[in-house]
Amino acid sequence: MTAHEGREPSRSDRQTVDRLLPVWLEEMERHDPAAAHRVREDWKGGSLTEDTAQDLATWVTARITDTGFNDDEGPEVDGPARITPADKESVHRWLAAQGHHV
Repeated sequence: MTAHEGREPSRSDRQTVDRLLPVWLEEMERHDPAAAHRVREDWKGGSLTEDTAQDLATWVTARITDTGFNDDEGPEVDGPARITPADKESVHRWLAAQGHHV
């Protein structure tokens, strides 16, 4: 069981998703405008498909910018938004609570 499984999402988990989803959609739109449009419409409708949830979970994991490393261990990753490991767990926890396998 991972850290996000078995824990109920909090209000701050939803706020994290609300903060990061537009960043993800903006990035997606540069690469696949039609897919971004579909996801945006699903989000407005109140749900995400399983494939979309998996993509979001993977994206937030790959985009962690606050690594907690010091200068000797490695740099911070540049990105359009600050994404911490805790943010990743919040998104994963929220997705799991929506019934998605992450």
